[in-house]
Amino acid sequence: MKILVWHVHAAWMTSFVQGPHEYCVPLLPDRSDDGKGRAQTYPWPASVHELTPAQIAVTDFDVVVLQRPQEPALFERWTGRTLGSNGVPAVYVEHNTPRGDVNEWQHVLAARSDIPVAHVTEFNQMAWDNGKAPTVVIAHGVPDYGGQYVGDTGSLCVAVNEPVRRWHVAGLDLVAEIATRVPVAVYGLGAEALRGRITDGLAAVEDLSQQALHQRMARHFAYLHPYRWTSLGLSLVEAMTLGAPVLVNGSTAAYEAVPPAAGVVSTNPERLAGTARRWLADPDEARQVGRAAREHALRTFGLLRFLDDWDRLLKEVAR
Repeated sequence: MKILVWHVHAAWMTSFVQGPHEYCVPLLPDRSDDGKGRAQTYPWPASVHELTPAQIAVTDFDVVVLQRPQEPALFERWTGRTLGSNGVPAVYVEHNTPRGDVNEWQHVLAARSDIPVAHVTEFNQMAWDNGKAPTVVIAHGVPDYGGQYVGDTGSLCVAVNEPVRRWHVAGLDLVAEIATRVPVAVYGLGAEALRGRITDGLAAVEDLSQQALHQRMARHFAYLHPYRWTSLGLSLVEAMTLGAPVLVNGSTAAYEAVPPAAGVVSTNPERLAGTARRWLADPDEARQVGRAAREHALRTFGLLRFLDDWDRLLKEVAR
């Protein structure tokens, strides 16, 4: 199939474009959000092509994969064509948890029954008011990056983009609290902005390529996932795939994504910090938990399962 899909979340797209299709990503001259083109630091295959809006206007697509509320109107403006039952088949991937007052958690496609919404977690499917939109859950899937875990660095690892802007929602205050008891390194786009808010035990690291980040993550003795309100960070799934034990703030889909053998899920930062100190003193326990995390991640978040789920949905939508 020929699929139009915007480059929104590079890590998710890295998995999505591993399928057997032709993937077309919009490209604008400034590579801004509506036309980022191919990822610069992620390994995407040759089946991913960059198209300008003018090229998109004269290209036939089997399916359009939407990920942001503005994309249906953007597609219609660029092409003059509609989406859904009276136009080009489409599916909407909902990456995010709803925002605002609970009674206002209505999905942007809630009034339409001709574009299915694919949620990335069961929590998202439950939390959103999907209205008439048909829904399905396709959980994250990641490639097997290998059991790289070494755990010889005596600090925790956190991966979060724009940590200062997303301070509360991403749980950076919890990170700062835990860092008073166990050192923590924060990786991600914009992490250098943390240097103005650094506390003892908290270090900020420049943004790295995916491969370099995985190598660094595997050296830390455990991965910390502090998010208060998120679908389910792919960095958490990647850390488990690497074989790292994980410490997770117990919100949204965390309890279902991380079984007890794979790490500790809790809303109590003291418990997370205490477990971190225990693992730091007992590397054998940390490695055992990490092995269980890797086995669970490969079984639950494997790439082949993810691609099979998407193939079934894409064929159904295109038909």
